Amino acid sequence: QVQLGESGGGLVQPGGSLRLSCTASGTVFGRNPMGWYRQAPGKQRELVAFIASGGLTHYADAVKGRFTISKDDAKNTVTLQMNSLLPEDTAVYYCYLKFWGDDYWGQGTQVTVSS
Repeated sequence: QVQLGESGGGLVQPGGSLRLSCTASGTVFGRNPMGWYRQAPGKQRELVAFIASGGLTHYADAVKGRFTISKDDAKNTVTLQMNSLLPEDTAVYYCYLKFWGDDYWGQGTQVTVSS
């Protein structure tokens, strides 16, 4: 029905940057709420950034001022620009989409921040 494909994860040094991208495919169109979640080992999955269907954004306190979420509804993509990365940002990052009342998740992409 709807599939989310993520890319952009990897290994980066503290203070570095990564850009995560997610593209929705299948039966999806229009303006949709999208977001990024992450889960570190031994921790609960948490919201990182969210962008509403109209474009308003919300960020977790831990990433405010460092991460930027954006989306392109024409391409059904959402992007997370991550700057000034910290070791505590290390986690598997999951793309999220809400469409017609249903929640969809990507498979996750690993982000590791380490020297």
